[in-house]
Amino acid sequence: MGFKCGIVGLPNVGKSTLFNALTNSSKAQAGNFPFCTIEPNVGVVPVVDKRLDKLSKISKSKKKIYPTITFLDIAGLVKGASRGEGLGNKFLSHIREVDAIVHLLRCFDSSDIQNVNKDVNPIRDLDIIETEMMLADLDSIQKRIDKKNLKKVTNDELNILKATEDYINNDKDLNELRDSFELDLINKSGLLSLKPKLFVCNVDEKSISSGNKYSESVQKINKIENTILVSAEIENQINQLDNNEKENFMQLMNIEKTGLNYLIEKGYKLLELETFFTSGPEESRAWTIKKNSTAPVAAGKIHSDFEKGFIRAETISYSDFISDNGWVNCKNNGKMRLEGKDYLVKDGDVLNFRFNTWPDFFHAKVN
Repeated sequence: MGFKCGIVGLPNVGKSTLFNALTNSSKAQAGNFPFCTIEPNVGVVPVVDKRLDKLSKISKSKKKIYPTITFLDIAGLVKGASRGEGLGNKFLSHIREVDAIVHLLRCFDSSDIQNVNKDVNPIRDLDIIETEMMLADLDSIQKRIDKKNLKKVTNDELNILKATEDYINNDKDLNELRDSFELDLINKSGLLSLKPKLFVCNVDEKSISSGNKYSESVQKINKIENTILVSAEIENQINQLDNNEKENFMQLMNIEKTGLNYLIEKGYKLLELETFFTSGPEESRAWTIKKNSTAPVAAGKIHSDFEKGFIRAETISYSDFISDNGWVNCKNNGKMRLEGKDYLVKDGDVLNFRFNTWPDFFHAKVN
């Protein structure tokens, strides 16, 4: 499992079109009218990693399993959503489930596509969404810290709830607050305004390479590394082509990567995720973990027993596994290391966990 993210924005900014392009499906109804999407559409996409392809080939694996990203196309938000305007209440309940929020912002002019506002202004649109999230959070916080519900709240949760309430009420920078708490605690809190965010500028065909005045305004107020230029319509066209046609079309349009690849890359960085591998004749598999995870935590991604009974991790770097052609040669050439409980797993590590389960001792190689 990779991560789950929700595509959000005002009505008619291209959320459903982008969702269909990212997931290579037609689940989401894309229409030129507000609230075309009512219930969230869910799509699961494999995170294709060429490193896994090479590992699988060397190990002659029967199966190859990629991690996945789950996308939710969530109903359009309007001003007043926190009070139930439009489909606000449904929208806000669905978005609390995701790990990250993808803000899709209209950054193109078109008289053919309805706009809920008079003009194109992505900064105003973003402010509407962020404001509604903060108002919804305030309402949620007040209910949770009410005397009737306080017993259900842990001390850590209470700290983040009160801090968020203070920051919102006093118009403080929420980015500072995000840095004060662990990401896991932020996600467990369900607070919308604290969730990690990516900003996707939906631009026209002419602006896909260098952007335009609208996308530039978004980049000025947000970190450039968290901002992506995408044309939802072009992404849809790309997905209708075969591999050779895709490559030629992308070169013609001067597009280095698809929108999906950009979202995966930026999403992993935003959420501080990395990948380790297991590889053997039965299967080769990529696993997603938090950066700086210890070997036992990584083992627990495979099975809780692996973490509880962890003894050692047979560890080979990806580059050594490839250059020495697999487990046997790496062992013979001294490229395999035995790492203990304090070892911090590195991106690309190929691991084989030794763990102890009473009364037997097992080698837990996933093969």
